[in-house]
Amino acid sequence: MAGTYKRWYDHDPLLMQVIDLLKSYPNELKAQAECFLKKVEEQVSKEAVDRFYDMVKPMILGNRWYDHDPVLSKTVELLRVVPQEIQKLAADNFINALKESGVTIEKNI
Repeated sequence: MAGTYKRWYDHDPLLMQVIDLLKSYPNELKAQAECFLKKVEEQVSKEAVDRFYDMVKPMILGNRWYDHDPVLSKTVELLRVVPQEIQKLAADNFINALKESGVTIEKNI
């Protein structure tokens, strides 16, 4: 089933929306990405997140829209490699945090 999608996040409309938001508004949403990383670090430790990211990040950075920002790069790469149920939960939490911050989100789903 995973092989039928063009991009790793195409399986979930909410995850697609989060990635599209991050891509469209990287500067405005960087704080939310930082909050996401902090929450993950609270669960497993900053050192564990950093070690995991070092293992999964591509050897050559620079071709993707998020490669030039370390916070966005780490956020997107961690979302990419976690199981789909964690991706969905993270996307839902991200959207809810934006709404709580007063950001209006258009539903794409």
